[in-house]
Amino acid sequence: MTAAPADFARARSEFLSIDTPRVEDGAAIWRIARDSEVLDLNSSYSYLLWCRDFAATSAVARGEDGEPIAFVTGYIRPDRPGTLVVWQVAVDQAHRGKGLAATLLDALTARVAADQGLSCVETTITPDNTASDRLFTSYAQRHDVPLEQEVLFDGGLFPEGTHLPEVLYRIGPFAG
Repeated sequence: MTAAPADFARARSEFLSIDTPRVEDGAAIWRIARDSEVLDLNSSYSYLLWCRDFAATSAVARGEDGEPIAFVTGYIRPDRPGTLVVWQVAVDQAHRGKGLAATLLDALTARVAADQGLSCVETTITPDNTASDRLFTSYAQRHDVPLEQEVLFDGGLFPEGTHLPEVLYRIGPFAG
């Protein structure tokens, strides 16, 4: 299912801007991740570092007060410079269901493509995360590119022993 143009217009009306995260955004991004109740929560320190070291491959949506209301974090794979790995996507509870995650993902990948080129997007999703499955499946459909899925890390590799497998979603290649 793809997002309709009206969904994007509605999402845009809910925030003031999309831009790169700043170090000062780290705490708000950490809170959004924590409150999502589905993301693996990293330390608050890691979100500060992410905003410093990976701002060029990440994006935040800001509300009217300038505070982050959603984010996408990503990085370029060192062994595949045209591949953007999307690490986390989260939207504040008050802004969910309006197409904001898709708008952010589209804006981030357009920026990365313009700044450094983009041939592929990768992410990992656990089989029970239907929201992320829908987000990345619709992204591939909107951009008319193939989506491949394969188990990247079997659940048995995780030390806690109860982790679901992480399924790699590889989207692309993109033309041009």
